[in-house]
Amino acid sequence: MGALKKSLMTILGVTMVGTQLVACSSNVEPAKSSTTPAASGSMGPAASGDTAKPAAKPVEITWWNFPNFQPLDGEVGKYEKQIIAAFNKKNPDIKVNLEMITFEGGPQKLNVAIASNTAPDVIYDAPGRIIDWGKKKLLAPLNDMVTKEVQADISPALWKQSMVGNDIYMYPINTAPFMMAVNKTVFEKIGALDLLPLSKPDRTWTVAEYEKALQAVKEKAPDVIPSGFYAKSTAGDQGTRAYIANLGVSRFLNEDYSKVAINTDNAAKALDWIVKASKDKLVVPGAASLAAADVNDMFLQGKLAFTINYSAVLKAQNVPNKKVKFDDILLPFPTLDGSKPKLEPYLGGMAIFNNNDKDKIAASKKLIDFIANDPEYGKKNLIQTGGLSARTSVTGLYDDSEYKYAELARSFITDPPTIADGYAEIRTFWFPELQNALIGGVSGKAALDNFATKANEAIAKAKTPTQSK
Repeated sequence: MGALKKSLMTILGVTMVGTQLVACSSNVEPAKSSTTPAASGSMGPAASGDTAKPAAKPVEITWWNFPNFQPLDGEVGKYEKQIIAAFNKKNPDIKVNLEMITFEGGPQKLNVAIASNTAPDVIYDAPGRIIDWGKKKLLAPLNDMVTKEVQADISPALWKQSMVGNDIYMYPINTAPFMMAVNKTVFEKIGALDLLPLSKPDRTWTVAEYEKALQAVKEKAPDVIPSGFYAKSTAGDQGTRAYIANLGVSRFLNEDYSKVAINTDNAAKALDWIVKASKDKLVVPGAASLAAADVNDMFLQGKLAFTINYSAVLKAQNVPNKKVKFDDILLPFPTLDGSKPKLEPYLGGMAIFNNNDKDKIAASKKLIDFIANDPEYGKKNLIQTGGLSARTSVTGLYDDSEYKYAELARSFITDPPTIADGYAEIRTFWFPELQNALIGGVSGKAALDNFATKANEAIAKAKTPTQSK
């Protein structure tokens, strides 16, 4: 990355001399919104409004869940069944039907269900899909569930991912900053642990230091690929965009989400470096045909020293998936001058599809409130996700140095692109352009410019005058 550093430093110097530098709609009635989500109450059952009233009659709801909780005894869904059993002790009049879906086939299954008016009542997912559904008026607002205490205890960056205008469509539960991970054991074996920024509390580092670490792996551990990259599908797009944005000291979108900002000369040089590094065997070859899951699998097999799409949540979920024994350590993305990185937050939370049944909506709110706020199960559920709490006051859940670092790294979190108008379409343009660059079809600058043109059109098409920024 010496060439990258030299080129980027030149560009950065010139810059500083100048200026400081997803498809069907439902007949949902307009929700009553308030700038401040209402309520009173304390931790524990925090909901007000419908959720404070006992159900007038037995209600049956359906909960679809990705594997957000770690399996018990290797059985996917076993923990969720425990949640339902505990919930029913307090709410015997609500029957919860659980259906587990996978990250591979679940999104398409949800699309089909929405199109055929058979959507589940409750979903535990992430903003990328939930906010798109919210913009299409497919969800029930959750404003009446959020107490003033909870509102103040969750950062504005996370609320931005949970709302459309003034309406809350996702109840935030667990979070963690997305970042890199390194196989610390590899560096211990080659006597190069000092090349990692582990002695610094914030672990920030430069692209030059990163390049030295990659070169050390290439020279002293020839059976291990220094670092990963991928461009096969939209999954894991947050890893590639944050990697390039930080290497290129750039943003993915501008601050008001009105246009693409990643097509800078700095970011283009970073993408060109990735292409060259792949040829030089510092980055995995054939990245154009690899998906995020492929790269993380290589990391878990001990074949990769660095992976670029990781978090405390993935670290916990990957414990049973490791093929060899090694220590996986969290690291922020390197930046040109070692300045603070910009990390995107993972956020998991729950939403309710508006299936035009007020009793089911009220019962679904009770389930969400139990999962998020029950005095016993609230904390238990968080730990089972392997994530940090979306609430800033809830810390110290784990006696583990990597979780303590993940807590510290929350200070690096920036606004995510997932809340931008048209995001569901924007992300479909990203990987084809990366692939084109990786196979030598275009330069890094041309690839990012092509992406910007298409993405900006999607943003303009999706934006409506009535939406709040």
